[in-house]
Amino acid sequence: MDAVNIVDVVGEFVNLRKAGVNYKGLCPFHDDKTPSFMVSPARQICKCFACGEGGNAVNFLMKHEQITYPEALRWLAKKYNIEIQERELNEEEKREQSERESMFIVNEWARDYFHAILQNDVDGQAIGKQYFRSRGIRDDIIEKFQLGFALTKRDALVNEARRKGFKDEFLVKTGLCIQNEHGVYDRFAGRAIFPWLNVSGKVVAFGGRKLDAATKGVQQKYVNSPDSEIYHKERELYGIYQAKKAIVKEDCVYMVEGYTDVIAMHQCGLENVVANSGTALSTYQIKLLHRFTQNIVLLYDGDEAGIHAAMRGTDMLLAEGMNIKVLLLPDGDDPDSFARKHTAQQFKEYIEEHQTDFIQFKTELMLKGVKDPIKKAEAINNIIRTIAVIPDPMVRTAYIKDCSQRLDVKETTLVNQVNKYIAEEREEEHKDHQSVDNEIAMASLVPQDKEVERLLVQNIIRHGDEVIYSGLETEDGETVNLNVAQYIDYDLSSDGLAFSEDLYNQILKEAVEHSADEGFKAERYFMQHPNPEISQLAAKLGIAKHQLSRSFDKKMSESDLQQHINHLILDFRMDIVSQQLDDLKRQMKEAGSDMVRIKELMTAFQEAQNLRNALARQLGSDVIV
Repeated sequence: MDAVNIVDVVGEFVNLRKAGVNYKGLCPFHDDKTPSFMVSPARQICKCFACGEGGNAVNFLMKHEQITYPEALRWLAKKYNIEIQERELNEEEKREQSERESMFIVNEWARDYFHAILQNDVDGQAIGKQYFRSRGIRDDIIEKFQLGFALTKRDALVNEARRKGFKDEFLVKTGLCIQNEHGVYDRFAGRAIFPWLNVSGKVVAFGGRKLDAATKGVQQKYVNSPDSEIYHKERELYGIYQAKKAIVKEDCVYMVEGYTDVIAMHQCGLENVVANSGTALSTYQIKLLHRFTQNIVLLYDGDEAGIHAAMRGTDMLLAEGMNIKVLLLPDGDDPDSFARKHTAQQFKEYIEEHQTDFIQFKTELMLKGVKDPIKKAEAINNIIRTIAVIPDPMVRTAYIKDCSQRLDVKETTLVNQVNKYIAEEREEEHKDHQSVDNEIAMASLVPQDKEVERLLVQNIIRHGDEVIYSGLETEDGETVNLNVAQYIDYDLSSDGLAFSEDLYNQILKEAVEHSADEGFKAERYFMQHPNPEISQLAAKLGIAKHQLSRSFDKKMSESDLQQHINHLILDFRMDIVSQQLDDLKRQMKEAGSDMVRIKELMTAFQEAQNLRNALARQLGSDVIV
């Protein structure tokens, strides 16, 4: 943890920009339209002030990459070149490994297997490598994308996997193999292999291209891994791992259709490129890209298929706040062939000169050659509906002005139509979410009676090591100091009280146990706690928005802190007594005509009332403004 720089870690996945002494970016854990995810290098924590997610570098990795605590530590150890000692897992522990982890292990082995076949096997070199070389792909690019080749024999991979000790179950679940009544056989036999890596570099799937004449018949040219526990095609983008740093650097991403388009552009020096492999963009993919940039260029060939591809998913891109430009390459060229004919500089210059704003592109496309008034009106309505999905009102206004001039339509007419579409969309959303809203409204009526507990734990995390009473004399004549954690523990335990949450009690217990440790700082200790639940809670409770910077974290005086803690403890006790009174009322109703029981309950009720009144008097004379 001492070696970790949280800005570097979060920056692998989120486009961060300097904001005073901190950094901020779009939160990767919710639909964030404006940057609300803050990273503090001073405190080595991150926190979203919209959804509340946050924690240290380990918490971030666990949440973002859906990995375990040990896996997050291994990730950090690898990044910072820290050697970690691990023992060999026994057979029982191997069996207990999660299915997800097993699938990643199988995929990683398969990637290395396919790559080794391409490099070392006679058929791999003669068929697979020859194919890649025929496409002009250099050896360094083959290594960068870990390209491979699958032998034509249908059981080559499955036999080798069994020999290495991998189970058929995971070969089938990852999609590497297919199982039917005849047995288990290789899905990608005889194909050039393109591994899919997710944003953190884990192998989640494969694409395979058929290399012989069968591609001209009914045989599929490309076969991809099916959806699985670790791979959902709508959530992944080919090339994102290799492109993410360049996307941030250039503040722009090029979207192309296929594997070879991505690879060819990397080879000519343009690395900020990804592919969605011929499917319409999904909101998951758009949100993934939006973490790194809000500028996207749709880069397709200029034929009818390319135009159709450019039109797919664009409304979703605009709705997510992306700035879209379109570039259609000259007829007969796709990004792969064009990149092989030009240098990176020539390609960049062509993009700069020929890319078109998407609304302009759509306007020219839909109105080209249209003379029929009805069809023209339909086309204009289609364009205006697209403008209506743009969330930023200033951008919408700019597009409306531009379209008014281009279409020769009054600006007020376009504004009215845009507003109509926005109103319709909101009405639709209202209907869809009405039941959810009702549930939320009902939930808001439930009293939140654990707020004082939360505030006490917040103070244990923020100030647990700070002295609240100094120079106290014990019965033995010794002088002692009590910090916040020790005093809260002493006060509650004297009456056998405890928090209702086990996690809260554990935090208090550990704060007291470590109070005598040299250099103990409660905030740092809990922020870096090995239990992710505690470290995440510490991030949520320990830091307020204005406190991310140390310079704004004003230290309370001993007397102020003492007064503050005493007030919270009295509130805590008042809550307990109030709950006790409610419980006694309920028991008296249930007692019916049992007068003996009622008398006992009334005595207890009177005692509780007296205690509540005493607490109220103390609170009344001890109120903090």
